[in-house]
Formats: sequence, C-alpha cells, structure tokens
Amino acid sequence: MTLHALLPRTGWRLFALALIATAIVYWPGLYGSWLFDDYPNIVDNHGVQPAQGDLPSLIGAALSSPASDFKRPLASLSFAANYLAAGLDPFWMKATNLVIHLLNGLLVFLLARALMQIDADDRGKQRAGNVAALIAMAWLLLPINLTSVLYVVQRMESMANLFVLLGLLGYVVGRQRMLDHPGRFGDLLLSITSLIVPSAIGVLAKETAVMLPLYALLIEWLVFRFRGALPERIDRRIAALFVIVLLLPMIVGLAWLVPRLLRPESWATRDFTMGTRLLTEMRIVVDYIGWTILPLPHSLSFYHDDYVVSSGLLSPWTTLASGICLLALVGLMFWLRKRRPLAALGIALFLGCQVLTGTILPLELVYEHRNYFASFGLMLALFSLLWPIGSFVGATSVATGDSRVATEVAATHIFGWRGVVLSGLILWWVGMTALSAYAWGEPLRLSQALAERGPDSPRAQYELGRTYIIYSHYEPGSPYTKAAYAPLERAAALPKSSILPQQALIFMNSRMELPLKDAWWNSMTAKLAALRPGVQDESSLAALVDCARHDDCDLPKGKMQAAFEAAMSHPEPSPRLMSTYADYAWNVMDQRELGARLQVRAVNGAPQEPAYLITLTRMLVAQHKFDEARARLAQLEGLNLGGHLDSQLKSLRRQVETAATSSSPTSS
Repeated sequence: MTLHALLPRTGWRLFALALIATAIVYWPGLYGSWLFDDYPNIVDNHGVQPAQGDLPSLIGAALSSPASDFKRPLASLSFAANYLAAGLDPFWMKATNLVIHLLNGLLVFLLARALMQIDADDRGKQRAGNVAALIAMAWLLLPINLTSVLYVVQRMESMANLFVLLGLLGYVVGRQRMLDHPGRFGDLLLSITSLIVPSAIGVLAKETAVMLPLYALLIEWLVFRFRGALPERIDRRIAALFVIVLLLPMIVGLAWLVPRLLRPESWATRDFTMGTRLLTEMRIVVDYIGWTILPLPHSLSFYHDDYVVSSGLLSPWTTLASGICLLALVGLMFWLRKRRPLAALGIALFLGCQVLTGTILPLELVYEHRNYFASFGLMLALFSLLWPIGSFVGATSVATGDSRVATEVAATHIFGWRGVVLSGLILWWVGMTALSAYAWGEPLRLSQALAERGPDSPRAQYELGRTYIIYSHYEPGSPYTKAAYAPLERAAALPKSSILPQQALIFMNSRMELPLKDAWWNSMTAKLAALRPGVQDESSLAALVDCARHDDCDLPKGKMQAAFEAAMSHPEPSPRLMSTYADYAWNVMDQRELGARLQVRAVNGAPQEPAYLITLTRMLVAQHKFDEARARLAQLEGLNLGGHLDSQLKSLRRQVETAATSSSPTSS
C-alpha cells in the first residue's frame, strides 16, 4: 500500500494507537496510593463511602465535598460509585480517572478534526483526521496532564472538562451545519443546547466548566467569525446567544464577586494580595507554557508551595519579562488570526483557560491540573503551526489533483524537519510521563522523587516525612521512624509551611510514647498566631483532636488549648475551626459550656452544614436543653434534601425523647 493510500485512513488507527500507548504508559501509576487532598475529599470523607446505594445515601454523598461551597456533587457521586463497586481501593479510583482521560482524548480528537475540517477542501478534510489524531495523542501523553489522572481528587477537573469538550464539539458541529444548511432551526438549537446543558452539568463536577461559553466565543470569533447564511453578514442570533449565555452572567458574577474579593479577610490566609497575585501569575502562565511543551524533570514537581511571589515588576525581574512575553503572545494571536486561524485559536484557548484560575480569585498560585484544557490549546497551536492542513495537502496537488505530488508533500512533512520536531516532542512527552507514572506507582518512591524535585517545598518535605511515618508502623526502632524526623523538621523550618510538619512530629512521637519537644508546640502556636489558619492548619488540629479523643495520643491540654486560642485570635474564625475546638473542649478538656458555645458559633457561621447541627443537637441533649434541641432538629429537617438525613434525624429524635422522658420528674 502506498503512503498516499494509507494516510487518509490512518486517523482512527493512529488514535487507537494513542489510546493503547496512553493506557500502557499510565498503568504502573494506577498501583499508587492516596495523596494530599485525596484524604479530606475521599479517604476521610465518610459521605462518599455509603453503606448502600439508596437515594438518601447518594444525596448525602453528593453534598459531602469539603472542596467547595458548591459541593461538586457529580464528582462526589462518582467517588461514591467507585466505593460501592470496589471499596476504598485507590487502584480502581485511578483506573476510573484513566477511563475519563481516554474519553476526553476521544473528544479532543473529534473536536480537533471538526475544527480542521472547517473551510477545508475535500483533500484537506481527508487529511484532518491524521493531524487531529496526533494532537489527541500528544495531549493524552503530556506530562503536565498526569495529575489529572493519577491524583484521584482531580477527577473533578477531568470530569468537568469531559462536558466542556463535549459542549464545544456539539457547538462546532451545530455551527458548521448552520452554514451548510441555512434556515434549519435544529442546527441552531444544537449550538444553543451545546453551550447550556454541558455547562450546567459540568459545573456539578467542578466550577471550571463555566468557561465553556468563553471557549465557544473564541472559536466563533477566530473560526466562524459570526458568519450567517450570507458570509458578509453577521448572524445576529449567534451574537445574541453569547450576550445571554456569557456577557450577562459574567456581569452578574463580577458584581457579586468583586466586592467580596476587595475585603481583606478574603486574602487573610494567603501570603499574597490581589496585586501581587496578578504579578506572580504572569510568570506562572509563562511557566505553564514551558512545562507543557518542553517539561524538564524538575519542572513538574506537583508541590509548588515554594513558588516565589512577585512583589513588583522587577522583583524578580522575570515578572516584567513574563508580562512582555504574554503581550507578545497576544500580538502573535492577532497576527495569526487570518493567516493561521487555528493556531491563533489555540493561543486564545490557552490564555482564556487562565482567566478563571490565574487572575483575581484568591486560589493557591500554582497547580498543574489547571492546564488540563489549556494544554489542548497549546497542542492545537503547535500542530497548526508545524503541520497546517493546507500545507499538509500541498497547494500543487489541490490544483492539479496529482496524487503523486500529494504523496510527496505528505512525505515531506512526515519525514522533514517538522516531523522530526513533532516526533521528538512526542517521544519526550511519552518518556517523561512514563517516568512520572512509574514514580506515582509506589508511595515512598513518589514522595522521595517529589522531595528531591522540591527541596524548598514544605509540602514535599512533609509528605516524605509522613510517608516514612506510615512505613514505620509507629515502631520506635524502625529505620523509617528515624528517617522521618529530618524532612519533617526541615519542612517545619521552611518559611511558607503550615503546621502540618509540627502536627506530624507531635502525632508520631505521642503515638509512640516518645518525648514531645517544646519547640514543636511553640512553633505551631506561633504560626497559628501569625497568620489566619488555612485548610491544612485546620486539618492538622482536627487530626490531633481525633488522636486525643481516641486515647491514641497523650497531648498536654494546656498546649493544645494555647494552639486553639492562637488560631481563634484572628477575625471571623472559620466554622470548621470552631467546631474542631468545640470537639476538643467538650470531649477532652471536659469544658462543656465552652464546647457548646463554640458549636453554636460554628452553626451560625455555616447554617447549611448538617454536621455542625447534628453535633450541636447532641450537645444540647447531654445538657438537658430539650426545647433547644428540638428547635435545632427542626432546623436540621429543613436541610434534609431528598431524605439524605433521615437516619440521623430518626436517631436524634429518639435521643431527645428518651433523654427528656428519663429526666422527667414523673419518669420514676
């Protein structure tokens, strides 16, 4: 078979090869364990571990995520489904993530092919499948996308983008049909539905799906150009569509969000302000480009909490350089808009993806998984520049229909410098992803690799120490016990660390009945007093409380109370912190009045959180405050969506009435 005869048919074959290669490369990583945010969202979240799959349990699972106020119910339900099928086994959780990644790869292939076939001649449409398959292969195997697969909790990101890609594909197909067959309402309906329905479903997995209309607008602007039945006229229906689904919601959202972001408390847990965050994100976005296209072994370190915050345009100097680079990238996008519209679109999609997570929201600065969709934009731009469809087909062959000339032009691209560059990049990506997946396949191997990549990362050093603790099985004579101290104490001393390292040192020594250093307590309390506690600090205190409650740790009550008071010294402490302190005061310190007062404050701070109300009701029953307990029960009944709190309500009612009856003077 000649090359000319083979190429038109290889799109699906090449994509099938990409799926197989991706599964093989990722397979060793499926045997790894949990990591970081997997614990609060899955391992320690009993809501996604239902005993049975009835409706109340599933509703409870859907509303159990601590990751967001919006709860991300679709992602949580998928974790619950995994648990019902295979228990708390990370292998099957990761395998499910891999399946979602492969499905996304299929959508990337179909979307890239659909984009490349717009306005292409017949020969170009035939060739589009090959280039689209290469784009999908590259995207599937990019090292920067690894955490969206092997980091279980980031199923939220990959699942949200499943609907984003599906929506974009539907929009592109609908718009092309509108141009091919003017006047058919069904094609307009497909375009409208493809923006609204996938966005609505996707945000149930993660809020990033709200970006779908923006991505579609970029496609419309650079590819379809708002064309109607007559090319010289704008389709007013499409313009109105984006006003309704994008512009108006954006105005309402900013009006609601910006005043909140201007409050100092919104940034109280961060070591940056809105201004310094914007400066720093310029460097980060440029780094993302390098980490995507040419990642080096130490670039993708997973933990980036040691990233230096920019305090000015020249502090560091790369801030200004990155700003110039981004301006140049925007200029290149406009220059390519008519020359290479798909390359311009790829740049626009990459930059557009950074608008939500890389601007004014007080999120953590750096995460690789934020580029799960953005990396598609870079691949589209890269392949459109190095292997454009028009050039791939060859102008001479289009004009003459000479198949021999077309074969020669195709071979030139495959075996010429463009093919060498792209082949080299794909091989590099495969090698880097394979090495990372191998490291992710074993907890100690991964923690050692990440600690080596991030010597100044508090989280990387803490994770290494924590892994040594797990491997020690709390045996004082274990070599892993001795190995744990150095990385944990290093992490505790690093300037941007939370109290996780101190908590781990205290937890480990207390469990093994070894001495607790005053320096650990003093350092932990000082950190809690200096900066408003973040999620990791609150989790650390909760872990110590849990250990003390179960008599696994003998912790000095005075030092624990001092730590809590330091944490509570900041304005508007979080409901979670107050509830944790209430738990310690009630169950360990035996100060029930203090515990009840703190729990009331937690309920007032988060009235929609059932767990706080349940705990408060039990406290009120123990204090024989039955009328107040009944009032809290009524409040809890208002949160019983779909009956997911039926069992808790039934148990609490029984406790209230039994205690009330037994304490009545006539009960004797």
